[in-house]
Amino acid sequence: MSYQVLARKWRPSNFSQVAGQAHVLKSLINALDNERLHHAYLFTGTRGVGKTTLARILAKCLNCEEGISSVPCEKCGSCTEITEGRFIDLLEIDAASRTKVEDTRELLDNVQYAPSRGRFKVYLIDEVHMLSNHSFNALLKTLEEPPPHVKFLFATTDPQKLPITILSRCLQFNLKNLSPQLISEYLGSVLEKEKLEFEEEALWQIAAAASGSMRDALTLVDQAISYCEGQVATDGVIEMLGVPPQKQVYELLKGMASRSVSTILELIRDIAEQTPDYSHTLDSLLSTLHRVAIAQIEPKAADNSYGDMPQILELASLISAEDVQLYYQMGIKGREDLRLSAEVRTAFEMLLIRMLVFSPGYVEPTNLVTGVSADSSTTNESSSATESEKKKNKLTEEIRSPQQLEEPEPERMSEELIEVSSEAPTDIEAEQSSDTEHDGAEVPSARVVDAHREKQLDPEEGSESDKPASAASTGAITLDSLSPESWLRLYPQLEITGIAANVLANSDFQRADSNTIHFVLDHSQSAVFSDELLPKISQALSSYFAVEVSVQIEIADAKNETPAMLSQRVKQEKHVAMVNDFESDENVQELLKHFSGTLAKETIAPNKD
Repeated sequence: MSYQVLARKWRPSNFSQVAGQAHVLKSLINALDNERLHHAYLFTGTRGVGKTTLARILAKCLNCEEGISSVPCEKCGSCTEITEGRFIDLLEIDAASRTKVEDTRELLDNVQYAPSRGRFKVYLIDEVHMLSNHSFNALLKTLEEPPPHVKFLFATTDPQKLPITILSRCLQFNLKNLSPQLISEYLGSVLEKEKLEFEEEALWQIAAAASGSMRDALTLVDQAISYCEGQVATDGVIEMLGVPPQKQVYELLKGMASRSVSTILELIRDIAEQTPDYSHTLDSLLSTLHRVAIAQIEPKAADNSYGDMPQILELASLISAEDVQLYYQMGIKGREDLRLSAEVRTAFEMLLIRMLVFSPGYVEPTNLVTGVSADSSTTNESSSATESEKKKNKLTEEIRSPQQLEEPEPERMSEELIEVSSEAPTDIEAEQSSDTEHDGAEVPSARVVDAHREKQLDPEEGSESDKPASAASTGAITLDSLSPESWLRLYPQLEITGIAANVLANSDFQRADSNTIHFVLDHSQSAVFSDELLPKISQALSSYFAVEVSVQIEIADAKNETPAMLSQRVKQEKHVAMVNDFESDENVQELLKHFSGTLAKETIAPNKD
């Protein structure tokens, strides 16, 4: 006996065997049971979802010798002949091969004759959208007022191509794509009846590759049985389909959550060994990101159609919501790159790397290749340090005046802050965005914060002699001895950045009660403050004093000088001194005298070379 493919062998013969399409089945069953029958039915949907199958079952229900019913007897001559495809009153027509108007007219010439055996003469026209406009025009009158013994059943994958005059004369049923879970369950039941071994993961892979088509899924099962030698194994199905297993998509996303470029590149190398379809891999990645985003917002609404809810929830906890949205948007835009690129793997790698390095939380590695070999770097290390030290000393000599060298220690401390700030100024808005979405900070406090951060991160100040010692190790400033003056010396030694550093820079020390420090934040800077900053400020002070410290901040007018005020005052004094030195220069005086020039004092600044 010849082998019959699964898609034909397991084609449903009644409505109870149909997988899915409950919305269509309900309408047809109620119409048949109540004998409220229309003369023309149109079934639409993508390939393999059951359009022709439902039309044949409907024809069987209409012509069953037991009577019109939604449950045909399956035993009478009409039911048997329709199942075997030899019922004389069921005319199946392929519109793709009979598009001419002459074919349609020949067909309609026989409409007037009564059925030979059955109750109704049924015309089942598949891919009806392929008919020509003349054929549709010839069909219109008969379709609107057919003889009572005629029923038209149309099936199409492209209903938009049908004239509106045809659509208005039919009952239209839109068949949905089947979900992977439904397909997987149906394939499992078929394989159990076939007494074949299978793995659940393999069925999920086939269901995903079928893209909602049950016929495609059964065809892939046939192919997998041959490929895996009588069974359906996961490894064989993955190799047969040429797609990475879903677990590799999870590993890719975990690698992106850990921000490990090396892990991602290694996974792509593994994928490349399987003759992959990178577009399919990207689609799986985007689909998973979509489900992760839903799981983050409403876990109960997350789609478990792939049977991988634990993995989705795990990814939802590892990747931030901002990164999920960024990865998805960049992935959608990157689909075009894969299509246009000559090397698809390269485009896929670049897309994932772009997702990673442009995410807000990505930190650039410190061991990047600088273009200088290790030997030359070691040889020039001492000379580079010497040049850096010379540059810093030169800058200090240029901007310090003798009058400022005699200033108290707090002002010298703030002067050092401005020296570093003038070397590498940064944008305060970038710092603010990393902590919170407040605004209103003034420029002087911004420079104090940037200089404070630069002192912490400058690799040239990494020696033990240059680093400020903590109170716990030197006893220089303790919690009990803290005062408005010592606060000015303590501030630049705190390990704190961003908005929290800006708040402290504009805060006036009031008092310290036990392990609680009280500050007053100036009104002009109150817009950047929120209670969410207090834990970060407390942590920085606790780290300095080596004890648990809590912080209380009150919004009021600052009575004492804050680190930001000190920084601004010292800067202004230095600028005045620089202007005086510039004006007293003989060359400048000669230029002003001979050319009647004026001095733009606001443009005078330390030499940055």
